[in-house]
Amino acid sequence: MSTESTLRFGAQTDEVTSLLRIVNLVRTGEATTRPEIGKVTGLGRGVVSQRVDQAIQIGFLGDGEFGASSGGRAPRTLRFRAEQGRIVICALGAAHIRVGITALDGDILEHTHRAWDIGQGPEKTIAAVMTLVDEVLAKDSKVPVWAVVVGLPGPVDFNSGQPVSPPIMPGWNGFDVRTPFEERFNAPVWVDNDVNLLALGERARRRDALADLIYCKIGSGIGAGLLSQGRIHRGANGAAGDIGHVRVLDSTAVCRCGKIGCLEAVASGWALVRDVEQAVKEGASTSMAPIAEKGKLTLEEITLAVRSGDPLAIMLVQKSARVVGETISALVNMFNPAVIVIGGAIGSAGEVFLAEVRQRVYELSLPLATRDLIITMSVNDEREPLRGGAELAREQLFDVTFPRWFAEGRPSPERTAVPA
Repeated sequence: MSTESTLRFGAQTDEVTSLLRIVNLVRTGEATTRPEIGKVTGLGRGVVSQRVDQAIQIGFLGDGEFGASSGGRAPRTLRFRAEQGRIVICALGAAHIRVGITALDGDILEHTHRAWDIGQGPEKTIAAVMTLVDEVLAKDSKVPVWAVVVGLPGPVDFNSGQPVSPPIMPGWNGFDVRTPFEERFNAPVWVDNDVNLLALGERARRRDALADLIYCKIGSGIGAGLLSQGRIHRGANGAAGDIGHVRVLDSTAVCRCGKIGCLEAVASGWALVRDVEQAVKEGASTSMAPIAEKGKLTLEEITLAVRSGDPLAIMLVQKSARVVGETISALVNMFNPAVIVIGGAIGSAGEVFLAEVRQRVYELSLPLATRDLIITMSVNDEREPLRGGAELAREQLFDVTFPRWFAEGRPSPERTAVPA
């Protein structure tokens, strides 16, 4: 049997490759007994036993229950030791922070949240996030953190972990988000756009390794997460899916990014709030008038008014949906997804919003691109970004970086210089 030092310092040999594959086969449930591993990998019984023993010795696998017998002695199953590490997920929105911890299989163990204005800046925000993380980890403090994922409501350069000119996040441009978490937890940290986490959450829910899916989030802002063959498409600089700043024909509305006619300036949550408040000033009759006059109207209040049948709310939400549907139709023609999921705070409007999106997409997209297309609302579970963050961490740990750290038994951050 190879020693740990041999595995640590050796090249990417067949031995190492087969060991990594066996751990991942058990982790994903594709093969959970030694005979099953032999069938999937083509390795001999002796080699399989040796590799499994190595994985158990390092700490990745453990013996499980006995499996079903095929005529002889029942084989003992193997299990991935998901309990040996924790993943911390910090999902930041425009007006909230949500924090959770999961086991290495993505099972959510603890979570909490609080209201927070992202415009308070990175230093105060990260301090608030750390406080929430400490709260959830205090309930599970004996297990080491293996990975941290931070989701941000704006464009992110995934390689550097830095926000790039985020319209609603003053002071965040180029800020080194990754290092404070690396130093605090001595674990690798990944920073991504929040809607990418939601798209990965849908992948985890559907368990479709080859998903071609668009997750379109309509909240305070608008963005899309693009899954191609099960992988997030981020683009060259992390800007893929930023549909909130696609130009809407003939619109003169000023966007928060400073440009004119962006989709977000026409159809987002803050745009709907603006339009309701303007309509109320002009004397429109609506159940939303009292709260709009106090300047406390939110997108959630508008969607509640839709559900109660308020004509102004329904009209404005349908208008938003039509414009969103037109933009999504362009993505459908270019990207040809199998599923489009609509999420975010607009989800409470339900079919009033979804029906308009469907109509515009099917009207404007090519018949071949919509032949098998499913357009649906998200489950609207507040824990979805946490599931998606865990999915991102597991993908990066076990599909991308596993060969670099597995002989150590747990990952640690790779120290790289961050541009000033």
